[in-house]
Amino acid sequence: MRIHSHAPSALVSQSTHQPIARCLTSHRPSQPPSLRPTNPCTTARTTSLTPRNTRVHALEGYMVAKLSAAEFTYKEMQMRMADPEVASDPKEFQRVAKAAADLEVSVDSYQAYLKAEAGLEVSRAYLKEVQNDPEMLEMTQEEIAELDAECKMLETKLKGLLLPRDPLDDKDIMIEIRAGAGGDEAGKDIMMEICADAGGDEAGIGAGELYRMYSRYAQKMGWKVNMLSCSDADGGGFKEVIAQVLGDSVYSKLKWEAGVHRVQRVPATETQGRVHTSTATVAIMPEVEEVDVKIDPNDIVLKTARSSGAGGQNVNKVESAIDLFHTPSGIRVFCQEQRTQSANKERAFAILRAKLFDLELAKQQSEIYDARKSQVGTGARSEKIKTYNWKDSRVTDHRIGTNFDLNKLMEGDLEDAVQSVISQDQQERLAELAESMDR
Repeated sequence: MRIHSHAPSALVSQSTHQPIARCLTSHRPSQPPSLRPTNPCTTARTTSLTPRNTRVHALEGYMVAKLSAAEFTYKEMQMRMADPEVASDPKEFQRVAKAAADLEVSVDSYQAYLKAEAGLEVSRAYLKEVQNDPEMLEMTQEEIAELDAECKMLETKLKGLLLPRDPLDDKDIMIEIRAGAGGDEAGKDIMMEICADAGGDEAGIGAGELYRMYSRYAQKMGWKVNMLSCSDADGGGFKEVIAQVLGDSVYSKLKWEAGVHRVQRVPATETQGRVHTSTATVAIMPEVEEVDVKIDPNDIVLKTARSSGAGGQNVNKVESAIDLFHTPSGIRVFCQEQRTQSANKERAFAILRAKLFDLELAKQQSEIYDARKSQVGTGARSEKIKTYNWKDSRVTDHRIGTNFDLNKLMEGDLEDAVQSVISQDQQERLAELAESMDR
């Protein structure tokens, strides 16, 4: 098996020895030579769209250098798109257009910042001339306050845009939720896997509630959720559920939900009011193609079986279910949700590819995050990231030390919680980036 991963370079700070234009875009898949400026380090300073007489006071030097290089690269891409040779090649044109689109937000935001900053300088100069005119003085002060706030907002936005972007962020996912341990102690386009291993009825119920929570969140975000595989728990919920989530920027948001989710509440069957603790493990896996993960057919043990449950005439009559075992990793996948053997086989291999890719990605990210010592967390399955306290209607995110309203989260209102974690991660990476530039 060979894993082709694009992730490691996206998760580390860029070296100061790289060309400037590459520093901004190296987090994306490598561009062909035809898309790269001839000499971005030198040409960007003279060919930039930025007015030469504009002085940027608030932005730090490394930001000005990267944004100026981004302007040059963006202009270069626009010129390439107007080239008849490129326009006649659909594949090349699409590649160039994507390169331009990747930079457009950064360039537009930088231009907006420069405009606001220039207006701020003019207003401050004018303020000195209207000291004896109370009405004009008040209007000018209000304008200065508005422009100053706009500059600060755009500066914050630009800092976030300069951070290396995870190339997996745009992928659909598979999510896995597994019910975990129960009792007084508990520790432990994407594919989402939610699994319940042990711990009685509460573990399965908790896993089921997590799946419903993510389904509601996906609905609010305009994403599509397809259940791929599930194992029902005796007391309700799931022992394990795997689902596919399709939509814009799915992985960029749901990847922060990977880890151990702890549930604390009084079960309905508890007569003495004791709080029961259970856990569920959530795995978020980007969907990958066959070109990303190569599987040796000799490593596969494939069996067919008769499906169980609702399914019409095929149930218990046709061996449409697929039981897949990958010998080197020990991963086993069982699919029976589809009506045909070929459809179940296709889904089983899709799940296997995602799991193998996730294993390799976890190894690489572990090394990177060990170096970073991130406060936000590693995203590892063994990491406890949240506690759901039903008695107090509170969800605690242990990575950032923040509490959220449990009822809102269970209804799918996760966006504030997700953005809080993303913001913390950005602040950490910005500090690392600024530190690396000072070395």
